[in-house]
Amino acid sequence: MQPSIEILGLKIQEPVTSFTDLIVAGVCYYAFYQLHQTKSKERSVFYFKYFFLTMAISTTLGGLIGHAFLYAFGFAWKIPGWVTGMCSVAFMERAAIMQSRSIMKEKVSHFFAFMNLIELSIFIFIAFYTLNFIYVEVHAFYGLLVVFLFEFFIYKKTKDAASKFILWGIGASALAAVVHITKISLHTWFNYFDLSHVLMAIGAYMFYLGAKQIDQAIISREKTPLNFKQIS
Repeated sequence: MQPSIEILGLKIQEPVTSFTDLIVAGVCYYAFYQLHQTKSKERSVFYFKYFFLTMAISTTLGGLIGHAFLYAFGFAWKIPGWVTGMCSVAFMERAAIMQSRSIMKEKVSHFFAFMNLIELSIFIFIAFYTLNFIYVEVHAFYGLLVVFLFEFFIYKKTKDAASKFILWGIGASALAAVVHITKISLHTWFNYFDLSHVLMAIGAYMFYLGAKQIDQAIISREKTPLNFKQIS
């Protein structure tokens, strides 16, 4: 565990871990703002946008309450960050489900959308009941697996550039999980929390590039005029 530091008499626990959490939040706030500015009506972009917002809130709470000032708040204050983090994973799953609608049977898409709500409710209940972070991690792993399967399916069918970015993001996120589980630390001042947060930030940016690509592809299709061959 990192030593605490004091700035103008204010005690900050795990300062680098707190800071790298806020780096993740910064990337997510930026992605949310940029996607919000597009005014896109595409459902997958909508859900990606709120994935970034909830992830930003979760990592902000994690950095400030879960690490830097935990001594002033107490363990129970970690729960809002857990819940918003779980919601962010669910939003990302929903984004991938919406993205695949055009190449998937409608009933199958509706089934996965329904299961998306059920699994989120179950995991939130278990996390509240046990107050054990392991269930937040299990939910994140499950969510990444779901998104990976959907994006791999989309990429195999369409070679969509957006899915390629998202798959790279899943890779970075999975590597972050491996670092966290194995506790690979480079230094006291750059431990496994810090390294995993940097990888999460990279993953979040890859997800943003994927969501941006989805929006740009839609704009491109809308601007392409129909020619005779397309309508005949």
